[in-house]
Amino acid sequence: MPDRKQPAALGDLVTTKPELTLAELCQSCNLSKELITTYVEEGIVEPQGLDKTQWRFSRIALIEVRRACRLERDLGLNAAGVALALRLMDEIEELKRQLVHYERPGIGDDL
Repeated sequence: MPDRKQPAALGDLVTTKPELTLAELCQSCNLSKELITTYVEEGIVEPQGLDKTQWRFSRIALIEVRRACRLERDLGLNAAGVALALRLMDEIEELKRQLVHYERPGIGDDL
């Protein structure tokens, strides 16, 4: 899910700068390297680096992994289902933003 829009409110506390190794991400989320690798393969998170030994993850990735875990746990989804759900949730948010834009007075009146 590399093309996700990130909330501006996160500011400097949560950045897209790669800071965490695979081991650190696993430890932060209490997950196995295998599960994180599956999340990478499904496009849920995108590390920087050529291979697992060089992978670095941003703090945003940490949030996305935790979000994915909640979907797995709460809805009983597998990694592919989580990836699809996250994409659909992002599309819904984008559509909501567009709707708010077009509902403003004067916008889209001539459509």
